[in-house]
Amino acid sequence: MTTPTQEAYEELQYAFDHYNRELFSNELPPCLITLQREKRTYGYFSSKRFVNLRDEKHTDEIAMNPAYFAVISLQEILQTLVHEMVHAWQFHFGKPGRRGYHNREWADKMESVGLMPSSTSAPGGARTGEKMGDYALESGQFLAATEKLLGQGFGISWLDRLPVAVSETVTPTTASGAALGAPLGAGLSGLIHSPVDINRSNRIKYRCPSCASQAWGKPNLRLLCGETACDAAPLLPVDG
Repeated sequence: MTTPTQEAYEELQYAFDHYNRELFSNELPPCLITLQREKRTYGYFSSKRFVNLRDEKHTDEIAMNPAYFAVISLQEILQTLVHEMVHAWQFHFGKPGRRGYHNREWADKMESVGLMPSSTSAPGGARTGEKMGDYALESGQFLAATEKLLGQGFGISWLDRLPVAVSETVTPTTASGAALGAPLGAGLSGLIHSPVDINRSNRIKYRCPSCASQAWGKPNLRLLCGETACDAAPLLPVDG
């Protein structure tokens, strides 16, 4: 029986291996893929982040933020993965810019694999800079590889029930300017809670769905009700 941990990580590893073959000619070395709730980012790359206790070998990290999985499309999740894979390619085969800066070499590689870098995640944005998104080129390799991946029945199975809100100032699009597909959690009405805007306030209200007890705390906390009858029910963020 496949466990949730196996299922979630094996899906990401499968996608990594697929894009490594299709977009990078299997050049990228293995890395450690993690799920990290880093604020205001869909994912990140960290070179040589882990070391093996037995043989002292290093490996890179590609982190994916599951707090957004329910509120963005599957294509956006996969674009994030490939975006970070380009950072891995540049670390091993190119010359990364100063910390946090996406330079021209990175932008050229992004475009070569079918993703146009953009500071606005839409046509017209700057091609290089500190904070960079991207959009898929209509005839590019990324969309062709993604179509092939989805044709194999690929999907993301596990979604965070308490997602964070996507910034209203960034609306990921295609090269034509059309919005991407529906968020993965769009069809799970009642199971996925309304996104929490982590920038709106330092403290928000939480409520137990069983006994209606309330608490205040920082956004994106995981709180459990202490009432015996509630059986440690998760407190849910509420408006007002």
